[in-house]
Amino acid sequence: MNIQDSPSATPASLEDALLSVLTKASPGTLSAPEIAHAIAPEGDWHGLLMPIRRSAVALAMAGRLVIYRKGKPADPTDFRGVYRLGLPRHD
Repeated sequence: MNIQDSPSATPASLEDALLSVLTKASPGTLSAPEIAHAIAPEGDWHGLLMPIRRSAVALAMAGRLVIYRKGKPADPTDFRGVYRLGLPRHD
């Protein structure tokens, strides 16, 4: 799947791609660059980093994924620096 090939790529399609990559990695976590590279392995995946962050915040606020900072869940509205993404655990 290469989200960048579609000039009309919507945030929803990026969210779907992001969740798909995380589902394959479950139960682990992935960094934004790892997800971007999985979505666009042949293309310029660097351009996906900010859209992935925006989509991750929206998905985290909806409870569909968790943003981790230093191994702990982070507030999706207030985090900085290096982060990882994972699916919510249902323990």
